Amino acid sequence: MSQLFSPFKLSSPRGGLALASRIVIAPMCQYSAVNGEAADWHLAHWTSLLNSGAALFTIEATAVTAEGRITPGCLGLWDERTEQALGDTLKRARKLAPPMPVCIQLAHAGRKASSAAPWHGGQLLSAEQGGWPPLGPSALPQLPSEPPPNELTVAQMVQIRDAFVLAAQRADRLGIDAIELHAAHGYLLHQFLSPLANQRNDNYGGSFDNRVRFPLEVFAAVRQVFDGVLGMRVSATDWVDGGWDLDQTVELSRRLKALGCDFIHVSSGGVSPQQKIAIGPAYQVPFARQIRQASGLATMAVGLITDPQQAEAILQAGDADLIAVARAILYKPRWPWEAAAALGGTVTASPQYWRCLPREASTIFGDVRIGQR
Repeated sequence: MSQLFSPFKLSSPRGGLALASRIVIAPMCQYSAVNGEAADWHLAHWTSLLNSGAALFTIEATAVTAEGRITPGCLGLWDERTEQALGDTLKRARKLAPPMPVCIQLAHAGRKASSAAPWHGGQLLSAEQGGWPPLGPSALPQLPSEPPPNELTVAQMVQIRDAFVLAAQRADRLGIDAIELHAAHGYLLHQFLSPLANQRNDNYGGSFDNRVRFPLEVFAAVRQVFDGVLGMRVSATDWVDGGWDLDQTVELSRRLKALGCDFIHVSSGGVSPQQKIAIGPAYQVPFARQIRQASGLATMAVGLITDPQQAEAILQAGDADLIAVARAILYKPRWPWEAAAALGGTVTASPQYWRCLPREASTIFGDVRIGQR
């Protein structure tokens, strides 16, 4: 039996979450919200991905405060208005697809906030352009040419921690099955971890113990109010000498597990323009393997995993428990269907699609029957 199409259960205090396969849709920003509210684009996008045949769909980075958005078009979950918009849109999308568990990535962009959308250049926005003052662990800009962010006070950090908690409670009310805290790609929690972005001289900067303190406090506070599946996305390395690295990620993962973490989603980079990434197919998988072996956490591998046999080989080698796909599934929204055809697996599909299959993939929907007079 294909490993990619074997079931897997993510643990949680609530009793865990059963996944039909090992295919996870990674969070992918759409920059298409209106004042933080999910909109028609999200209805179409989520409906498509919920019809993909994957085992778990992760909603894009969702800001826990308005100033924590990457761009003015980023999704939010910080008040009743954004909660209602997200909930109503997700409810409609779920009605248009077979049942699939949903995860949400909760995030704060930190010093990378107030950016233009990528198709508008992605650079820091001024107040005149609709931007706002970014916040960070230290007054160090993302790019040398930019003004520095405002350094967070401890009181502001408490407010952000509490915003993560409130967003998690909102997600739980909406029937979302799992939460992923975003501590990767150079956003706020990653900024605290990395000595390249965090040069504080208080209890939250300097040593490893101090730099991991705030991300761990955020995780512990969310764990206290959310008993569903809870994990964290991390950048395993900054790809910069003297930055955050794999050994530190391994130790962070062990501490997360002790706090009740259910999974770790392993990515890399994003905190520094000086990064030198050794990019190639499955280039982040070795990080996932070491973290999985050292921590014992359920581990998601991600990054240039585009071929079903490639995904299968990663699982067969014990390098990860789950395969997260992102850009590949934007390009091929039925990627799990193709993978099932290639590996002899099955997926769940809406009955409206049952008669679409070519002969060579005729069994991927299982024992379904259609008739017509």
